[in-house]
Amino acid sequence: MGKRYLYILLTYILMQLSSLPVAVIIKASNINEDYYSIIGTSWTIFSFIAALVIMLFLLRPERHLRKDRNAASPGMVIVWSIIGVLMAMLGQGIMNVIQTLLLGIEPGSENTQNIMAVARAIPIFIIVVAIIGPILEEIVFRKIIFGEIYKRTNFFIGAFASGLIFAVVHNDFQNTLIYLTIGFVFAFVYVQSKRIIVPIIAHATMNTAVVIAQLSISPEELNRMLEQYEKLQMILIGG
Repeated sequence: MGKRYLYILLTYILMQLSSLPVAVIIKASNINEDYYSIIGTSWTIFSFIAALVIMLFLLRPERHLRKDRNAASPGMVIVWSIIGVLMAMLGQGIMNVIQTLLLGIEPGSENTQNIMAVARAIPIFIIVVAIIGPILEEIVFRKIIFGEIYKRTNFFIGAFASGLIFAVVHNDFQNTLIYLTIGFVFAFVYVQSKRIIVPIIAHATMNTAVVIAQLSISPEELNRMLEQYEKLQMILIGG
C-alpha cells in the first residue's frame, strides 16, 4: 500500500475520532444541551468536509495515471450504478427477512434512526449523509481496503474484510449481515466497472433514497409501519 493510501486511511480515522475530544470539551464547558447538539453536528460536518478535501488532494496524482482500457464508459457507469442500487436494495431486503425470521432481529437500524434525528433537527447534515459520507466511505472501504486486499487475495476475502470493517465503523453490529451484503454489492460493481465512481453513485443514491423516505414519514408513522411488518411476519411464520 502506497503512502498516499496510508495518509487517506489516517485522515479517515482521525475524522472518526475527532468528535471525541470535541464532545469532552463541550461537556466540560457546561453548555446548554441544545447548543451541545448544534456544536457537535457542526463539527461533524466540518470534519467530513475537511477529510473529503484532504482525500481528493491526495488522490490528485491518480488523475494522470493511465486508465484501464476495460473501465466502464460514461454510459456503462450509469448502468452499473443502477445495477448496484437495485442489487443493494434487494440484498438488504433479503437480509432483513433472514435477520428477522432466523435471528429474531427486529427490522430497522438504531444507527439510521439517530442519524435521521440529527438530519431532522439540522437539515444541512443531510449533505453529509447523502453525498459526502458515501464518497469518503467508497474511497476508504472499496478503493483502498477492498482494492488492496483483492489484489493480494481474491474477491471474496477482499469484499468480506472490507464489508466487516464497514459494519464495525457504523457501530451497528446487529445489522452486520446487511452491511456485509451492501459491501459485497458495491465491491462487485466496482470490480465489474473498474470505476470507483460507480459504487460512489450507487451508495449516494441509496442514502439519498433512505433520507427522502425517512423524512417524508413521521417517526410515529414509521413505528406503526414496523409494527404492521412484524405482525405480517408473525402470520407468515405461523407465530
